[in-house]
Amino acid sequence: MINTFKQAFKLRNTYKANGFIFGLKSIPLIKKLLPNSLYASRVLKTFADIIGVLFELFSTFVGKAVYLLSMIISVIQVAKLPSTNTFLQIFFFLTIVGGLLNTHLFNPSKDKYYALILMRMDARTFLLSDYLYFLIKTFIGFLPFTLLFGIGVGLHPITCIVMPLFVCALKTIVNAYALFDSRDGEKVKNDSLPSAIVIVISIAMLTAAYLPPFFGYSITEPVFLILSALVIIGGGFSFAYIWHFQSYLMIFRTLLKPENIMITNKENTSQTLRQNYHKKITANLTLTSNKSGYKYFNEIFMKRHSRILTKSAKIISLIAFLIISTAIIICLLVPEAKTAANSLLLNALPFFLFVMYFINRGETIAASMFANCDHSMLTYRSYRQPKAILSLFAERLKYIVAINAMPAAVIALGLPLLLFASGGTENPIEYVILFVSIMAMSIFFSVHTLVLYYLLQPYNIQMESKGPLYAVANSFTYFVCYFAMGKEISTFIFGLGTILFCVLYIGISLLLVYRLAPKTFKLRN
Repeated sequence: MINTFKQAFKLRNTYKANGFIFGLKSIPLIKKLLPNSLYASRVLKTFADIIGVLFELFSTFVGKAVYLLSMIISVIQVAKLPSTNTFLQIFFFLTIVGGLLNTHLFNPSKDKYYALILMRMDARTFLLSDYLYFLIKTFIGFLPFTLLFGIGVGLHPITCIVMPLFVCALKTIVNAYALFDSRDGEKVKNDSLPSAIVIVISIAMLTAAYLPPFFGYSITEPVFLILSALVIIGGGFSFAYIWHFQSYLMIFRTLLKPENIMITNKENTSQTLRQNYHKKITANLTLTSNKSGYKYFNEIFMKRHSRILTKSAKIISLIAFLIISTAIIICLLVPEAKTAANSLLLNALPFFLFVMYFINRGETIAASMFANCDHSMLTYRSYRQPKAILSLFAERLKYIVAINAMPAAVIALGLPLLLFASGGTENPIEYVILFVSIMAMSIFFSVHTLVLYYLLQPYNIQMESKGPLYAVANSFTYFVCYFAMGKEISTFIFGLGTILFCVLYIGISLLLVYRLAPKTFKLRN
């Protein structure tokens, strides 16, 4: 098993090194300076191997620290919640979400495909060694930070040591059940494609993690230890089942099919992506429009793809409505809950900047536009004319703003009502600022994602992402929103600043699209 793990680790580092070299060759300024023979360079591969090891260390430790800081500590600090029990409450339920959505064992990753399908390594030996490594890495990665942050919020050191054991045990229980449920090899769990029931349970667990602490309800330390002990015992029995399970090869042949993992050649990858999108198209030839030109073209596209483009926005709207409605009812029934909710709404508007970034559907819509329209149409010269590009951009922007406005309107209307139910404010203009700033954020992200798509169009004809600047710009947006989340600024000041910035940014962005999009909106090589 140790030799198998060494081979698997070398394999993983090799394709990461090649991916690193490929990334360098994708940068416009230096790609012509790097020949294809670079893939055979031992010096660069050694450097890439070092980068791979550093990334492994980064994901083991830094990733866990960022997770605890962003998902738990920042929420406690911003909302000024009781730290000890709130830390346990959020950690407990987020661990359940992580156990359901990220089992590691059922993640159809490239290293599993290479090892099991291409190299025909022994499935049981490979998967067990890989899973053991994952559990050890998870425990070691969490331990120093559960001790650091846990003791910092007042937890006993024993509880802090139990927390990473709880994480590993819960994932093991989920994996054991998934193996048992998949033992016939026909219906196999896929971390990349969670089922509807898993999504519903995950949403319920997220709500249970964050909502009760605002109203004074959280898991106590003794209750957490009792529940953790039960899970750890169950994890021990589950690990024994995983260890003695024999049908790994049959299950993973099903999991690692081409439609589940994009490892095939360019033609098959492109075909698989198109098939997945086409399944969601409404093939109703009676759909029509009274518009003309590119307005007609865009409206027909939006109607036929409404299932893809609006479904998630409707689901998010419903979830937002249920959460805000529940919060309002709790504020009306539990007077003690009003203070925390009121403080959050009056001083933590930057938190909702991250929420609006998270629910923005613009990037998904842009990917759908490319997969179902632009990847073919951009091969025609007439489609790349400035007039056509700008006309279609304007029409698409209207639809993206309208789609994002569905959940945004629910939040923008709900937050002032929640503010009123939690005790209100001495400055009535803050109700208006709260509503307008949320809608401004929604419009900002709608414009931002479409502008990036037109100025940095990242895809080639095979629907592979070849634009590193596009990924960098998206990552930069995420980190700005993330770091803003932990800031405590009055709603009036931050809201007014957000509105003014959004107006200015939208004006500049639209001007850039008008000037540059006819040159930049094209297929990548």
